[in-house]
Amino acid sequence: MVAISISFPAKVPCTSRRFAMRLVGRISGWNDDKGYGFVVPNGGGDRAFVHVKAFQFGSRRPVGGDLISYAAGRDARGRTNATEVRFAGQRIEKRKPPLPIPRVLLGGLALLGIGLGAAFGVVPLLLAAAFGLLSLLSYLMYSLDKAAARADAQRIPENTLHLVDLLGGWPGALIAQQRLRHKTIKASFQWVFWCSVLGNLAIATWLVRSGIARAVEDAVL
Repeated sequence: MVAISISFPAKVPCTSRRFAMRLVGRISGWNDDKGYGFVVPNGGGDRAFVHVKAFQFGSRRPVGGDLISYAAGRDARGRTNATEVRFAGQRIEKRKPPLPIPRVLLGGLALLGIGLGAAFGVVPLLLAAAFGLLSLLSYLMYSLDKAAARADAQRIPENTLHLVDLLGGWPGALIAQQRLRHKTIKASFQWVFWCSVLGNLAIATWLVRSGIARAVEDAVL
């Protein structure tokens, strides 16, 4: 008699996609300068930390009392965080967020271009030095403002930051914004910032083409 052995394939585990339960709650203690606050669930329970970056792409900036829906998760420290946040009644956004602006690269290329322009005599040396010093000042101011925000200390006024950027410190500001993750989300600040960049470029171009920058350099040096 020939023994016949039949082998059956191993049982394939059945997997199912799990969906996180969404909660509904209201934002409380929102700090718009820092971009975070808390959400208290309507059904009761522990409040969750919510950051502006957790909101769906294309959302407006939240304010205290806003009704939102969210999924609850935990960070590395075991704290409850709100993720995948949407305003109540807001449709699911299918568009992907745009790629982040390479601020460090843009700021570095701007300083490099100004330096090369000075080396080849296109940009007056005094003007190039002003860009470099103001960029350093701008970076330091962003650093101090970031530290003040973390410590709940007195902040540097936004108008002061914009003024330094308008005068020529914007390359340093670009580097600081990305490296420090500071002032990149607030739309109103970014709008004024980019206007100051364009304004500075227009003024600097006029100073170089009109010969005023060169005349000032000759008078000073």
